[in-house]
Amino acid sequence: MRIDKLTTKFQEALAEAQTLALGQDHAYIEPSHVLVAMLQQEGGPRALLERAGVNVADLLSGAQSAMQRLPKVQGQDQAQVGRDLIQLMQAAEKDAIKRGDQYVASELFLLAVCDHKGEWGQLARSHALTRPTLEA
Repeated sequence: MRIDKLTTKFQEALAEAQTLALGQDHAYIEPSHVLVAMLQQEGGPRALLERAGVNVADLLSGAQSAMQRLPKVQGQDQAQVGRDLIQLMQAAEKDAIKRGDQYVASELFLLAVCDHKGEWGQLARSHALTRPTLEA
């Protein structure tokens, strides 16, 4: 995935997710890091989620808990992108292509989280984050 195909806000959230991972001594940047970064981001998708009826505070708390459960690695100078994050980003990119969107936005990442069959989808669904129909 080309970083220049991500919206500025999504790029900022990924950069903050990397900072979170490094600050927590995590070897990998995982979806929980990105969710926490997005939900704390000024001008990010938080307001959209609140309007959709999502309990954002609980979702943030769940993402922070998931992040805290990740293993810590001492002496780590950099964090790599984790497998789950790659899968979700690829799903978001595929959705953008299907929609004819030129860029991959944070909201498409959140939709990919909603559709995830594993832990991340379960986290989203347990906090009332369901896949809505996005309108332009």
